[in-house]
Amino acid sequence: MENGKKSNLTLVLIVILAVIILAGGIAFFTQNKKMEKALAQNEQLQLANDQLTLSNEYQALNNEFAQYENQTRLLANDSLVEKYAAARAKVEKLLQELKNEKTKNAKRIKQLQDEVATLKGILRHYVEQIDSLAKENQGLRSENENIKDKNRQLTKRVDDFARDNAELTERMVLAEKLNVTGVTMQALKANGKIEKNITKARQIVVTFSIPQNNSTPVGEKEIYMRLISPEGDLLGNGGIFNFEGQQVKCTSRKSIEYAGEEIGGIKIYWDVNATLNPGTYTVELFCDNYRIASRHFEMRK
Repeated sequence: MENGKKSNLTLVLIVILAVIILAGGIAFFTQNKKMEKALAQNEQLQLANDQLTLSNEYQALNNEFAQYENQTRLLANDSLVEKYAAARAKVEKLLQELKNEKTKNAKRIKQLQDEVATLKGILRHYVEQIDSLAKENQGLRSENENIKDKNRQLTKRVDDFARDNAELTERMVLAEKLNVTGVTMQALKANGKIEKNITKARQIVVTFSIPQNNSTPVGEKEIYMRLISPEGDLLGNGGIFNFEGQQVKCTSRKSIEYAGEEIGGIKIYWDVNATLNPGTYTVELFCDNYRIASRHFEMRK
């Protein structure tokens, strides 16, 4: 009897131990899968970052090469230009291929790194040969210094362009112009109620909404309104703002705090200071050096 009980107890313990081991194995397997997935995602992010870095580097190299293209006549042959064109074609093909792939390819990224390195070597050799031949063709020290000074200016321009290109890339990813929807224009009485007769208007209100846009930089936004009469005159005097390099007058303005979320019922008012005529009025809205809306409204007597 006692031996039988011991055998049963041993069997139970073995079963319990087996269940514990199995559960531990399953937990280990699940955790391992999660870790593998996280590592794979991290690798894809790193590859995407490498691709963007190489793309910007490639643009900078092309910009630098363009500074020297007008000096090709100094070369005895154009083999360097042909080599650069061939290497550039490979880089562009790889960039397009990687752009079309949903999953980044480490092998293709490595090939892209190699091709960009090849471009660098060809460009450096090209510039060195240009400089050497230029010096040989100069008979005076002052002319040699002039060439060096031009090269320094070109290098600075390339650096400035590369920096501008990086900023432009960031703006293209993060910054899109503010959008507006549902623009309306209404005439108001002195008590703020709607006035159907434009000749009796004491105030004009323009109402609109700003939809959600995660790619628009957040922060304080100054929105400028221009109200054009049927005669083509700008109404009101709300000051001036910069637009496309020029100072432009506006009717009124309004500041808002934009956090990327939808903002509805935004209103910009203008106090009427003269009798308005019936006809077609134009409402223009500007923000961040963009014309974000232009609408026409028929106002009746």
